[in-house]
Amino acid sequence: VPRFNAGGINAAVSPSSKAFSTDAGAEEPAPGDGNLTLAFGQSLINMLPHSIYEAQCVNEELTLIIDPSSVLEVLLFLRDHTNCQYKCMTSLCAVDYPERDARFEMVYNLLSVKYNTRIRVKTSVAELQPVDSATELFSAAGWYEREVFDLFGIFFNNHSDLRRILTDYGFEGHPQRKDFPLTGYKEVRYCEEQ
Repeated sequence: VPRFNAGGINAAVSPSSKAFSTDAGAEEPAPGDGNLTLAFGQSLINMLPHSIYEAQCVNEELTLIIDPSSVLEVLLFLRDHTNCQYKCMTSLCAVDYPERDARFEMVYNLLSVKYNTRIRVKTSVAELQPVDSATELFSAAGWYEREVFDLFGIFFNNHSDLRRILTDYGFEGHPQRKDFPLTGYKEVRYCEEQ
């Protein structure tokens, strides 16, 4: 199964994964082939062409690849549009790819209770690039963004309480980064006397 992306480059993907993007050479998903999820992804690309780079269907779940500057616009659209209604943010996480220029991949997982569907929204950000906070759209994002800040060091603009949540206040570094030493920067030992 070919994978279509905005650069027009085809790469092999697993049979359970399909993709469509704004590439002019990409084929429209055929109706009746079980590609309704991918067709929905293409309609989202058509509605927000400057924000959504690519739509992929992996295990019958839609994944959107978006521009990092359009996070709030896409999340607001997915929350409020009548055909989406993704009103629940189930998680927000990050993945570290140190070999990439845009080192971190942010992943927003949303749920539409009305349509009983899930959608994944991904964007890539550089190490020092801030991301707009989604707390004004989803109240659950506050804790998730604090966790991502604590573990990866990704800064969120306009977050009302961006501080560490899982590590101690004096902790140095961000432990989920691939370049963080396995033993940490300080050696801590247990002492029965204290």
